[in-house]
Amino acid sequence: MAESSKVGKRGTIVLPAKLRRRYGINEGTMVVAEEAPPYGILIRPAAVVPLEIYTPERKAEFLLTNATNAKDYRRAQQEVRRLELDPMKVRHRKPRKR
Repeated sequence: MAESSKVGKRGTIVLPAKLRRRYGINEGTMVVAEEAPPYGILIRPAAVVPLEIYTPERKAEFLLTNATNAKDYRRAQQEVRRLELDPMKVRHRKPRKR
């Protein structure tokens, strides 16, 4: 399927409605434009993944909470101390005794 569009001010391009519907491109959808030699330019929906940056406190919480036994918990405590945090002041769940 090929349809022509005109390039507007600031390089804007209007994508035909049939193509937008087929590929789920709506107003506000992020797209990726990349070179596609020898054909020209490929425009496709972008996969946008939120990025979370963890604080040292959050990393410490993960380390301590995910410990599965006493030995693993001691190792997690050491790692938390390397983050210059006190393991006893970090909110977490201790592993269950078996």
